Amino acid sequence: MESSRHNFGESSGKKPFVSVICPIRNEEDYIFQCLESLVNQSYDPHNMEILVMDGMSDDQTRKIVHKYEEEYSNIHLVDNPKRYVSSALNIGIRQARGKYIIRMDGHAKEALDFVEKSIAALQNNEADCAGGPIISLNDTETGKAIALAMSSPFGVGNSRFRTSVDKQCYVDTLAFPAFKREVFSKVGLFDEEMVRCQDDEFNFRIRKFGGKILLTPEIKSCYYPRGGFKKLWRQYFGYGLWKIRVWQKHFWKMQLRHFFPVGFVLSLLLPLILSFFIPGAYRISIGILGLYFAASILAAGLIRRRNREVSFFKILLSFYILHFSYGIGFLWGLIKFAHHWFDKETYPTLAPAPEQRLEY
Repeated sequence: MESSRHNFGESSGKKPFVSVICPIRNEEDYIFQCLESLVNQSYDPHNMEILVMDGMSDDQTRKIVHKYEEEYSNIHLVDNPKRYVSSALNIGIRQARGKYIIRMDGHAKEALDFVEKSIAALQNNEADCAGGPIISLNDTETGKAIALAMSSPFGVGNSRFRTSVDKQCYVDTLAFPAFKREVFSKVGLFDEEMVRCQDDEFNFRIRKFGGKILLTPEIKSCYYPRGGFKKLWRQYFGYGLWKIRVWQKHFWKMQLRHFFPVGFVLSLLLPLILSFFIPGAYRISIGILGLYFAASILAAGLIRRRNREVSFFKILLSFYILHFSYGIGFLWGLIKFAHHWFDKETYPTLAPAPEQRLEY
């Protein structure tokens, strides 16, 4: 990087001020690409601040961000002692100066017009939140297989922002959204109980209060999914587990796709249990599993035909991990959070916090 510091402290007044909040922890392999995509945005840098919320990384992440902070005056490294994404977002929102707030991820990089297109989508539509589809990428063979599985309707159902979208539409949730600042005064901040699924929970709350979430193909970004099967299992087990809390908080906002993995796991387990009382009931499990394997082989084959460099068997294994880890996590969540069904939910509010606000 150049030695001269780029000073972006004063708004030019031509465009609304935007705050980009990026929660991270131990992102030394990806944070460079994320920050490079942000500092090279087409949006006027004088009207944009980048708040990198670090969960006390113990790798080289902080060192990398510090170099950018020294180079660009609109980049600020902020500590997130609680380490969770939801607490990072809330600290960032309270400190943010922008009229619009964009939630980013250290595992992602954005198209150079990402910020500009996001703000335009909010200004030109009746939406409280706007974003675009994500393209899943990875450099390793295993990572590429996982990325392809996560971009497939067979892998993630009709999750529009993960697969593809060719026209603008309203959705229930999305990744890397831009928000109008007043949204947080209306519906509160992110729920800090949510270790995972905090974006889903918050976006469901927007809809609960009558807001709209816009998905448009004009907003483009890339996401680097987990590069190993063990990490993928842990990630999606957590998604399934915490989806129960989302369900408990927003019972009627859940989509049918959220129940497919757990329904599939139960369709295998219940006949096996019933076979102790009803001879031959296990054959139902065998039949369902056979149909699933046939469908997964077909889906993996279609992906492999378009991506010859990726292992067919790793695509298959990615499917199995996505579905079984989420479904088992969902079942465990039903047990773990069984006592929360009648909780009265409260959420952090955007109360003034001058002692936490940074002045640049």
